[in-house]
Amino acid sequence: MVQRIRSTQGRFHSGAAGASPRRQALYLAVALAVCELGAMRPALAQAEPATQVPATTAVPAAAASRAASQPATTTAPVPAAVAAEAAPQQIQSVNVVGERQNNRIDRQVYDVKSDVNASNGSAADALGNVPSVAVDADGTVSLRGSTNVQILVDGKPSAMLQGENRGSALQAMPAEDIDSVEVINNPGAEFGNEGGGGPILNLVMKRNRRPGGFGAANVNAGTAGRHNAALNGAYNSGLWGFQGGVNVRKDGRDSTYESERERIDPVTGASQRSTQQSTSNGLNESVGVRGQVTYNLSQDDTLEAGVGLMKRNNDQQGLDHYSVFDADGNTTSDYSRTTRRNGDSSNNQANVRWDHKGEKLGELFKMDLRVSTSDNDSETDYANTYTVTPPRAADSRNLQDVDNSTRIIDYTGDYELPLESGAIVKVGYKIADNKSEFDTRYYDFDLASGAQSVNDRRTNAFEIDERNTALYGSYQWKVNERWGAQLGLRAEHTDMDLKQVTSRIETGNSYLNWMPSAFATYKLAEKTNLRFSYSHRIRRPGANELNPFVVYRDELNESSGNPFLKPVQTDSFEVGYETKAGVLDANVRAYYRNERDTIRSRQLAVSDTVILTTLENGGSNRSGGLEFTLSGKVTPKLSINTSGNVFVAEQQQIDLLGVESKRSATSVNVRGRLNYQLTPLDQVQLMFNAQGKTLTGYGYREPSATADLSYRRNLSQSLTLVVNARDIFSSQKQETVTDSATLKEYSVRRFDGPVVFVGLSYRFGGVQANRRQDGPPGEGWRPPPGGMPPGGFGGGPGGPGM
Repeated sequence: MVQRIRSTQGRFHSGAAGASPRRQALYLAVALAVCELGAMRPALAQAEPATQVPATTAVPAAAASRAASQPATTTAPVPAAVAAEAAPQQIQSVNVVGERQNNRIDRQVYDVKSDVNASNGSAADALGNVPSVAVDADGTVSLRGSTNVQILVDGKPSAMLQGENRGSALQAMPAEDIDSVEVINNPGAEFGNEGGGGPILNLVMKRNRRPGGFGAANVNAGTAGRHNAALNGAYNSGLWGFQGGVNVRKDGRDSTYESERERIDPVTGASQRSTQQSTSNGLNESVGVRGQVTYNLSQDDTLEAGVGLMKRNNDQQGLDHYSVFDADGNTTSDYSRTTRRNGDSSNNQANVRWDHKGEKLGELFKMDLRVSTSDNDSETDYANTYTVTPPRAADSRNLQDVDNSTRIIDYTGDYELPLESGAIVKVGYKIADNKSEFDTRYYDFDLASGAQSVNDRRTNAFEIDERNTALYGSYQWKVNERWGAQLGLRAEHTDMDLKQVTSRIETGNSYLNWMPSAFATYKLAEKTNLRFSYSHRIRRPGANELNPFVVYRDELNESSGNPFLKPVQTDSFEVGYETKAGVLDANVRAYYRNERDTIRSRQLAVSDTVILTTLENGGSNRSGGLEFTLSGKVTPKLSINTSGNVFVAEQQQIDLLGVESKRSATSVNVRGRLNYQLTPLDQVQLMFNAQGKTLTGYGYREPSATADLSYRRNLSQSLTLVVNARDIFSSQKQETVTDSATLKEYSVRRFDGPVVFVGLSYRFGGVQANRRQDGPPGEGWRPPPGGMPPGGFGGGPGGPGM
């Protein structure tokens, strides 16, 4: 049974012992009712037609949250016969344990909280364990080879996960706070396009609502001064619920970088070679605090408010050595640059939410208002020292001061209504304002006097204010006993104001987009389902892509945005096959994506040694592939979770000469996780990740592979020892090749490793969690026995729509 009752010596957890016989009977009746519902659920799942909510048997998604949000003291009427029979009996303790469905009609849900590394890992580590998701050492996230990925928190955008700040924020966010990750490759009508119009990774945070108080403390120490610690707790009683936590972290990777570049003159054909060798050292430090309070106004109304604060700093030192050679191999320039960087970031978030349940079972209205801000300041000191000085060059010292800020106000409302036919209607609205300011100041120093002056060519301020208003609707219904479907449409209006303060350029843009979506499921057999999905999305240009000012990168590279960029239009299709193959659960998905009006890079030679990279709309990109996941228990002690992705990507590009061309590449990505239960108290986990060749702007990234090893031992019922070694073969690297008519470059960046953490996790209060009876802890990613029912029930609270 999915849910079952256990009796042990002791007293009923909710305080039945010592109560009157009548009250004891009341407690017992509630427990029996819950267990009876649990016993019915497998039968309901087997009989469920091919839609998330059948006409008469299944409960709408909104109804699932109804019981969870009721006051802890809520009771139900007790049949007299039951009360009379139960009155003289001693009440025993009751635990209800259950399995959670892993897939829904429009998304896949992956349980990451049971991973061995959850107590000392970051959100970036948790995402890196999800099939077809890759996270590099900088925190850059890609899905199926594309970095155009939205990352949401409980279904909502967050300022700290926008733009260039996202990677660092993911590396600072503790994995311990995450309940599950929802992968939404083809987002439905309820999701907007903030942060990119591509697929969505939704971080579903833990929401503890069981009565009583409980918590967990984690302390971990790592190599090279790395460490992290976290304290989380919750208390629920009566109408009130409280939850909060605090965490600190010091982590990161030192790196080395080498590159060799050959620039070819488009007119004469003469070539010039240059090299670069670099080292970078420095770890990120962060501290975060969060809190949440829930109040049950009535049986039908719940209020929730929360706040979150996170501060982070990053002090780095770097050393770069540049050399330039002529066609005969003679050195024409040789110098070293020292870099010292001090960076600080502050991220804040506050939200208020109201849930109202209507008269019908499953009828729900949700209103959510949240404000998030992100402020990022950095100061970088450069010093160039020449050993071979070219004409018009000299030793120099410079300072770059960057102050960027983002503020997001997000207000949404969502209404869900189940109809008598079993169909579900969803409608909603969204009003959002996203304002960003970028201020870059660059100073030159006089080496003799020490006086500093503003470098006007490299100093600029840029502001962007983007306002979005959206309405959406969807209709989900059962077609027949095998087919289920969902159709949706979203209308989204965007107003954008851009202000290049330094250049005194002001412009704006306004446009309306219609985004349809469609999903269907077909029940082939009791344990086998087919899924179909389609969605049309847009990706709006980011702030840095729109800023027309030329930004200094290094002595050889400059970049600028384009304020006239249009949104990228994307159409995505997917077909999925899910089945139970013996003891293993198997999923295979074929997908195709077509992008129009793509934002592509264009390189321009602005001098003999400097290349300017800018952006433009043009052409299309296509990609498609086949993805699989295989998970389950191979033996009583060994469980596996493997996934692979074979995809072909095609890109259009334009070189320095203005010549357009198409490139394509086939990539194979494989990852796996093996869990082995050495003893009832000891578990070991091996993870591997191999990334194939991937197309980049003007070239491609070479294949790479990494492996991690973890060990967990339960020292007691409450105390656990965890040892985690990342990149055990020191194989993590980024190897890139650029090959165009006027530029050929090879570069490789390597990271220090392995990184080892040793830690303790202690859980206190409440009731100890029951271990899964069908596998060791940490198995994760496993659909429930019997495969996924069509449409599924889904995972944790994915948050309201966007």
